[in-house]
Amino acid sequence: MPSLIDLRRRIRSVKNTEQITKAMKMVSAAKLRRAQERVIAARPYANLMREMLADLAAAAQSDERASESPWLAAREWKRIDLVFFSSDTGLAGAFNSNLLKAAQNFFADHKGAEVTLTLVGRKGRDFYRRRGAKILAEHINLPARPTYQNAAEIAGEVIRRYRDGETDAVFVLNNEFKSVMSQKLSVLQLLPVALGDGKQGADGKQEVKDYIYEQSPVDMLDRLMPRYVEVAVFRALLETIASYQAARMTAMDKASSNARDVIDSLTLNMNRIRQAAITKEIIEVVSGAAAASE
Repeated sequence: MPSLIDLRRRIRSVKNTEQITKAMKMVSAAKLRRAQERVIAARPYANLMREMLADLAAAAQSDERASESPWLAAREWKRIDLVFFSSDTGLAGAFNSNLLKAAQNFFADHKGAEVTLTLVGRKGRDFYRRRGAKILAEHINLPARPTYQNAAEIAGEVIRRYRDGETDAVFVLNNEFKSVMSQKLSVLQLLPVALGDGKQGADGKQEVKDYIYEQSPVDMLDRLMPRYVEVAVFRALLETIASYQAARMTAMDKASSNARDVIDSLTLNMNRIRQAAITKEIIEVVSGAAAASE
């Protein structure tokens, strides 16, 4: 049985840990507020750009130069680039482990293809380095408030490889921020872009918005496709940061709650031991007095 001194030391140690986890929760809450604002601001532009590019790609199919465009080429998926987002640090519950499981499932679903990784975040980098995966690029220690230029650097090599025919498809895997308590795993196909917005017309075909283009749709694709990929990567980067701060805030809240439970349990044990010691001393005093009176 531990002594009173040991229990007091353990209680003091757990209280110090609780103070740290509370502070980390407050820091994550402040960072989450800013990250959430940036994500909400980026979503409408990214969604509308994807819809517009899908309609533009559908319109470009009728162009006589469509066969020359690398963005419209129909390829068998033998080589796939996966842009995988994780965090640089831990202490966020199952945030990174869920992402790694999803990435492993992606590999299992595309066994017949050669998957090349672009890794964003130290946790994903360390995991796939140890397993000898084919890594195209690594991006770690990004700023807490990333810029569009950071996303452009991540997407640059992937865009070049698809344009030059070195890869047949590009996917992005990240956590999408839903709420403080909920993050959704997202696997998005960036390239080739899906034609149309998925709505079906009366004839069963996809509806495509009939825009009037001043330039050739093929020329517009050549200019806009790289920007579309950069915007999608930038959004994924913002979603990952917001999801990570939410997961870390929740994990630190649970850690603080667990620390309080441990402190209560240790305090109860300490009081029991102290009470037992006091009772023992009283019994010894009473027994000694009774023996003296006899």
